[in-house]
Formats: sequence, structure tokens, C-alpha cells
Amino acid sequence: METDDRFKTSPYRRHRNDVEAADSGDYEDEGSSGPFDIYRTKNASVDRLRRWRQAALVLNASRRFRYTLDLKKEEEKTQTIRKIRAHAQVIRAAFLFQEAGKKEKGTPTLATSSAGDYGVDQERLASITRDHDFSALEEFGGVEGLANALKTNVEKGICGDDAELLKRKNAFGSNTYPRKKGRGFWNFVWDACRDTTLIILMVAAAASLGLGIKSEGIKEGWYDGGSIAIAVLIVIIVTAVSDYKQSLQFQNLNEEKQNIHLEVIRGGRRIQVSIYDLVVGDVVPLKIGDQVPADGILISGQSLAIDESSMTGESKIVEKGPKAPFLMSGCKVADGYGTMLVTSVGINTEWGLLMASISEDTGEETPLQVRLNGVATFIGFVGLTVAVFVLIVLMVRYFTGHSRDSAGNVLFKAGKTKFSSAIDGAIKIFTVAVTIVVVAVPEGLPLAVTLTLAYSMRKMMADKALVRRLSACETMGSATTICSDKTGTLTLNQMTVVEAYVGGKKTESPDNGSVLPPKVKSLLIEGIAQNTTGSVFVPEGGGKMEITGSPTEKAILQWGTNIGMNFDAIRRSSSIIHVFPFNSEKKRGGVALKLPDSEVHIHWKGAAELVLASCTKYIDTDDQVVPMDEDKMTLFQRSIEDMAARSLRCVAIAYRSCGMESVPTIDEELAHWEIPDDELVLLAIVGLKDPCRPSVKDAVLLCTKAGVKVRMVTGDNLRTARAIALECGILGSDADATEPNLIEGKVFRALSEVRRQEIADKISVMGRSSPNDKLLLVQALRKEGHVVAVTGDGTNDAPALHEADIGLAMGIQGTEVAKESSDIIILDDNFSSVVKVVRWGRSVYANIQKFIQFQLTVNVAALVINVVAAVSSGDVPLNAVQLLWVNLIMDTLGALALATEPPTDELMHRPPVGRREPLITNIMWRNLLVQALYQVIVLLILNFKGKEILHLENYDIDYANKVKNTLIFNAFVFSQIFNEFNARKPEEINIFKGVTKNLLFMGIVGLTVLLQVIIVMFLGKFAGTVRLSWKLWLVSIAIGFVSWPLAIVGKFIPVPKTPLHEYFMRMWSSIWPGRRTRRGEANSRQEDGVELK
Repeated sequence: METDDRFKTSPYRRHRNDVEAADSGDYEDEGSSGPFDIYRTKNASVDRLRRWRQAALVLNASRRFRYTLDLKKEEEKTQTIRKIRAHAQVIRAAFLFQEAGKKEKGTPTLATSSAGDYGVDQERLASITRDHDFSALEEFGGVEGLANALKTNVEKGICGDDAELLKRKNAFGSNTYPRKKGRGFWNFVWDACRDTTLIILMVAAAASLGLGIKSEGIKEGWYDGGSIAIAVLIVIIVTAVSDYKQSLQFQNLNEEKQNIHLEVIRGGRRIQVSIYDLVVGDVVPLKIGDQVPADGILISGQSLAIDESSMTGESKIVEKGPKAPFLMSGCKVADGYGTMLVTSVGINTEWGLLMASISEDTGEETPLQVRLNGVATFIGFVGLTVAVFVLIVLMVRYFTGHSRDSAGNVLFKAGKTKFSSAIDGAIKIFTVAVTIVVVAVPEGLPLAVTLTLAYSMRKMMADKALVRRLSACETMGSATTICSDKTGTLTLNQMTVVEAYVGGKKTESPDNGSVLPPKVKSLLIEGIAQNTTGSVFVPEGGGKMEITGSPTEKAILQWGTNIGMNFDAIRRSSSIIHVFPFNSEKKRGGVALKLPDSEVHIHWKGAAELVLASCTKYIDTDDQVVPMDEDKMTLFQRSIEDMAARSLRCVAIAYRSCGMESVPTIDEELAHWEIPDDELVLLAIVGLKDPCRPSVKDAVLLCTKAGVKVRMVTGDNLRTARAIALECGILGSDADATEPNLIEGKVFRALSEVRRQEIADKISVMGRSSPNDKLLLVQALRKEGHVVAVTGDGTNDAPALHEADIGLAMGIQGTEVAKESSDIIILDDNFSSVVKVVRWGRSVYANIQKFIQFQLTVNVAALVINVVAAVSSGDVPLNAVQLLWVNLIMDTLGALALATEPPTDELMHRPPVGRREPLITNIMWRNLLVQALYQVIVLLILNFKGKEILHLENYDIDYANKVKNTLIFNAFVFSQIFNEFNARKPEEINIFKGVTKNLLFMGIVGLTVLLQVIIVMFLGKFAGTVRLSWKLWLVSIAIGFVSWPLAIVGKFIPVPKTPLHEYFMRMWSSIWPGRRTRRGEANSRQEDGVELK
């Protein structure tokens, strides 16, 4: 078999070159879309990511783009990796050149050096693997000699007690590498200080402070400028604390992602350890999909092939064997299995050097983040326009003598007013305009996504879901279909052999080895023990036997021991010549054994109907090899169908013998030898029971109610898949179990691309599917407009996980390759946890919409009040300090309160959120306009008629104005506090439902009220307020309270189903015929398609 053919199913090879994979894409018209219309950031091009950054209106780029991908650093990281790879390869080439020269001259090689109690030191070990120094390895006597020097048993590993592990770490180092420290708190303070508007305010405050002190003295003159400076400082500190806490959460989650757990052999047992606990001398089993955890040397392997692209940069699959035994940390096992001896760990490996040299950038775009930057940019431009308008109006009024103080005196008289007073007046006007920009530009809006994602990711860990990519967390809320594996996801992954056909008939008691014919039993035990990637460990002092491996392997090994198998004795009785690892395309795995009498036995195990099709004989109850006639073949086929119909996984075990003359003698030919898989002799057909998870039926029903279609994609027999699908509710009844609802992988694969796309939406169950079938299904569904989530655990699932909108890898059974290709890791392999992820995804979107509604209400009200007041009277009721406090409530505290609302059951009673649906829905527009209109009307009435309403005509004019403005400020803040409750439930009447469970929300509301009381009652000079009487406090609270009944009434106002932006687009189209964009048409088509589904 050619190397390219052998690895044609490798995810590495297919991922780069496969025609089907190359056809994938975002299915979006990138050229015609706007800069913020990135509905799928997964695999988005760098140009698209750069476009939206350039289009965004940003006041503080370092803060706004902190959690997005740093494009400059990413380029630097790529260059660093290239340099280190090149450096390592140059060193290796130079060393090999030197060695060749020494051999020619007959120069003796260096003697081995030792490290304490060990026969070799770390420097020597590192040089052997780094330089691929085969001659140095031979000096030690090969891998076994090196293992002896490291005091390791190549079969049983090290003993692994704490004292020995510590000793090895002291001698050779630990499997960690120095990481660049995370950003400290003061870095976040510095970032917050770089906000353009805050810098301008600080400059204005400094100028105002200087002028105030000069004109009024330090005792009274510092208030105006000083209060703004202190307010800005408070905003900076609160912002920095919030950002710092978020960064710590991301750091913790990032460390969790890197903590890989793997199997090692210690004391003869296979145990799970963290990659950080690996030591030099450990013996590590490797199988397809694993990551090589450290530098090492191959002890033994069968068809082992390694993808070294992560180290060399070349997508070449390298075969490993006795002549090429060197393994590099960070590479992936592409095929086969074997065991390795760890020789270098941590910083002593090339991978450790690479990881220590690059900074781990956790930044990443999310679609919501990009879209919110678009919203923030639009609102920002409106706010900036309003601020400039207010600035011009106030400046014109001031310098033309139309602005008056509270006593009615003209503030500026040309030629009479002092220059310093004129400048001070202009600075105050400028400060108000800049503060309007601070409030109007919702800088915190895109950052609210990061806040809610950080909160959700932390909580999702408790729900057994580890988020690897931020965007997946929110995209899951838009998922319209989930393509799930069967084994271990929908089922418990606890397989047992419950039925067996041996000797041509069904055995009454499958675990009773005494009833089996001796020859069949002997061959069965031989095949089970040798044709496996699992192992059986029996403690020397007695104790419970431990079986490791995949669930299927464990079940069959357990059955083998039940019928009398001595695992270690059988393994020693024959030697393995060659292995054909289990292949998801062929659905079988085989092994060729050399017996002591030089006879060769070839054992096969795999999908029952496929292995049976290759059988021409079977052994009967008399231990006689009998030809497989048609009747017997039919009997076995019906037995398989019967077991499959009862949801059993059917596995057939067969063998054949051949002479040594058939086996290649040259190593290179043997490495590519195709083990014969024809004319097999059937030994047994076994049925394995893997019960459905108890909670899976309810989880599938919940998905169906939520508008998310669950599809089963499994490699199992179609009848087994059908039985499980009926049991867990994916198929409603037998009537649903017809094609194309129920389809076989090869049938789907054979269809044309157009036909696949037509029937993809109808498929509920796909049986006997290959990983490529899963990939084709994902592509067809995505082209139909679906947002697709896919579960996977195998290496060959990597392309489908990568192609899907959300790739969900299994944490227990999943390979490292699958996990690296995924977006979220389901830690308990449970489908119910997948449904919880959907719930959290919807919660992210819902929380952001709550925050948008709340923030835009504040924006609209604050802008309108200040603009109307400025234009009409030349003064604004809300000064700079008050607006900064409102901004703090709106941005940081509001985001904390609303963006961290836990998910509710109601989220799963609505359809998925379309990725092209407007962020601000018609319901949100209704709610925010009702509240903003109410606030504007009430507060403008107070602004213009407040003195009369409050009976302040007889008071000092300056004091009366301060009381009126303080009441406006107080009522405005309380309106936002009450409206925060309204924002929790945009569509429900009961806005208090579950409020007491959200302690953070209650705490923030309580803190806001407390701080408001302190500002008004005790910080009058600082905030420009006066103390209010209890009656006016009640008035403020009453004005805020009215927003609750008003919100209830507002929710009865009907809203059109067509989004408001569609009306504007139609108006635009009528004004400018033919200007409707291709993007708009495409979006409408896709929205319509998704809605219809």
C-alpha cells in the first residue's frame, strides 16, 4: 500500500487537500458585505478582521480591541515559530554533518555522562532526541539500554511513587515551561487612561483647576476642575478593576485548556496523569489522535505514523520504527499505535522552547463583538454629531452674549469680560460637550460581550463544558441542528457483551467458556488478546483486575477474561508481525501473528456485517472448519439484524492462517504489507449492549421544542442506530424510520452534491457513516442556511469539527486531534451537557440584548435632555461629573448587572436566534422608546417648569436652580435603576422573576442606590448638587417607579414582525431604485430560509 493511500483518511491530509473539504467556506458573499457583517468569525480572513477594526469609531483602541485577536502579534508569533523551527533544523543538519565527518575520519564519539543515580544526564538525553543521534542511541544499547540507564522497565515503566517522581524532576526537570506573566493591574489602569475623551477631560479639568485657583483661590477654586479629575479617576479605577478580573478569568480558563490528561504505564498499570506530571523515564502508550507529550524514543510500535507539521511546518506524515525512533513533543499521532520512552520534558524539548518563546494570545473575534462594534460606531457618530452641535450652539450663545447665569446676568460681554473668565467659560462648555461624547459613544457595549462570555465560560465549566473558542459560546445560541455521535454521547459508554454466536450457533451463556469448543476458544482468546489497543492489568499481590482501552475494547477484553483468557501469557506466546489499526473507513482492524511453530495467524475484528462478508468458512461446535453455505450466511446475517434491532452493537471476530512465505521479509515491504482480509474463518459474532443515557430523551425533546433538530451520525449498523434513535426520541415512531430520514453513509456519499443538499435537512439518522460522510452532511446543512453543531471524538472527525459552526469534542473519549479541532470540549461526553451549552449560548445573546436596551435608553434620554436644554436655554441640567457617574452606571455597573444574568428555562421555549437577525429587535425598540420618551418628557418638564412645580420661586435663584438640577439628576439616576429591572425581562410582564437568585444584580443595584445617596447628600461641591428634602427624594423615587407600570403597559403595544431596518431599506430602495445591495438580498433569502425551517 502506498504511503499516500494509507493516510488518505488522515484529517491532516484531507484537511489540506481533499476536494470536498476545499469546497467548504463561510457561504457568504464577502466582497459585498459591510465591514461589521461578519456572521462567522471562525476561520475568517485577516483582511476581513482588519476591515471592521478600521471602520469602527473607537475612543480607546487598547481597551476596545484587548480581547480581539491581535493581528500584529499573530504575525510576530508566526515569524517566531518559523525562526525556531529553522534554528532547530539547522542545528540537527549541522550535527548530522559533523557525525558523518567523524565517521569518515574515525574520530571516537563522546563518552556517555551521568546525572546522579542515572546513567545519563539531561544534556546528553536532549541532544540524542534533538539531533536524532542514532549512533549515540546505539552506544547505550538501543532504547532498552537507554531505559536501563534511566532505571525504567520498558514494559512496566517506573514505579511512580512521589519520591521517585521528585527525584526525576530534580535530575531532568519538569514538563512545564516558563510562561510570560499575565498583564498586571497597573497595565489595565494604563489602558483605561488611554481613552481619548478621558484624556481630553483631564486636560480640561487641569485647565479649569488652574483658572479656578487663580480667580477664586485654592479653597474654593479647585472644585470645578478637581471634581471632574476625581470623577475621571474613579471611572479609570472601576474600569481597570473590572477588566483585570475578566483577564484573570481568561487566564484560568486558558490554563485549563492546556492541561492535557494522558495515559502512562507506571508499575505495570496504565494510569491517567496530567501532562505536567510527566517525567523523564516514563513509558507512554500512544494511539491515533494523541499528542506526543514530550520528546522521546519509540520502544515499540505498529504502523505508527506521526504528523510533525506543528514542529517542522511541513504537512508530511512521518513513519516511525526501529530505524526512525525519535519522537518530538507537540506532534500528533496520525496512524497506528505504540509506546515511547520519555527522554526530555519541558524547556528541554523543542516544543517547550517554542511555547516559552511565544505569548499565548487568547484574543479572538466573536460575531456579536463585531456587530456591537458596528452598533457602537453608528451610535457614536450620532453622539459625536450631537456633541459637536451642542458645542457650537453653546459657544455661539456664550460669545454672542446670549448665555446668562442663574441670576440672569450675561456671562460674556465683548471687551469687558476678563480673558481668564472667558477661557474658563469656554472650557466648561467644552467639558460638557466632551462628556456628552463619553455618554453617547457606548465604548462598553462591545466589551459587554467579553464580560458575559467570561462569566458564561466560567459557569459552563461547572456544567461540564470547556470553551476553547469564545465565538462558539455565542454561536451555540444560534444553532439550528446538532449532529451527534451515538456511542458515549447519547449512550452511557458502558459496553458489555450480552450475546454471542460461537461455533455456528448462539451460546446460552456468553460468559461461560467451558461450553465453547476448545479450538474456537483458543483462537478467540488469541485474537482478543493480540488484536487490541487495550490492556489487562492484574496486580501482583492480587486485587481487582484493571482493563483499559476504548469502551468496545474493554467490553471484548472483559468477555475474553470471562471465558478464560490470560492476557499476559497469550501476549507472550506469539509475536506481532504487522498491524492494520482499526480504520473508520473499513470499520475493522487486523493483526498478523507469528506463532512458535512459525505458523502465521491473521486476526480481524470489526463491524459484524462487513467482517462476515469476508468470511468463507466458520468453525462449528465440533471444532471443524466448515464452508460457509448460503443458509448459514443468511442465519448469521439475520442474527446480526436481530441484535441490531435490539440496539446491540455487533462485532465479528474472524481469522485465517498463512505460511511465513507470504510475509514480506524486507522491513520496508513489511511496513506497507496489506494483511489479507479475504477467505476468513468466522470465530464469533458478539452483541454489545450500551444503554441510552437516562437523561437523553428529555434533552432531545427540549432541543426539539427549542427549534434545534438533533441528528444521529454513527458508524454503527443502521438497525442499531434506528433502535437507539427511537429509544432516545430522535425518531418519533417507526413511521419516521424510512429513507431519507434514515440513511446509510455510503448511500448519502453516492448522491450528487445538489441531491445531498436537497435531502440533508430531512436526515435524522445516518448509520455506517464514515468521517467523510459526516463532513459532507455538515457542508450540505450549512449550505442550506443551518447553523451546525457537531460532536466528535475520533481523529478523523477533525475535518467535520473544523467545518462546523460549532465543533464539540468529547473530553473523555476524544483524541487530542479532535479536541484541538473543536470549539468546545464536553468534559463528561454527555448529550445533556451539549443542550446546556445551547442554553448558555442563548443566554449570552439574551443578556447582550438586555444590556443594549438598557444602555440605549440612557443614551437617548441623556442626549435629548442635554441637547434640548442647551439649544433652548444655553445650559445643561446634567454637568460633567454627573454624566460621568451616569456613564459608570450605564457602562461598567450596568454590564456587570445585566450581562451576568443566569440562563432561564424560557430560553429553550423559543426558536434559535438567527445570526442575521437585527441585534435591536422591534420589541427592544418599543421598550426603550417608551422608557426614553417618558424620561425625556418628565425631566424636560422639570427643567423648564421645575421651579414653579417645586415652588422654588421665592428661593435664591442660584439655590433654586441647583435644587431643580439635583432633582433632575436624582430622578434620572433612579429612572435608570428602576429601568434596570425592566431590562431583565424585555418580553415578560413579571420583571422580578428569579431576581433574588442573581445576587450580583441585587448587589449592584444596592451599591448604585447607596452611592447615589452619598453623592447627593454628602458630595455636593464635588458633584454640583445640593441636599434634597425627604419629599424630593420620594419624588425622585416615584418618577423612577413609574417606569415599572409603564413597562407593563408598553408590553401590550403590538409591534410589527418585520424588523424596523427592513422598512428603512425599503424606503431607501424607493428613493434610490436599484440600489438594494446583493448582501441585503442574500441576507433576506437566508433569513427567510432559516425561519421556514
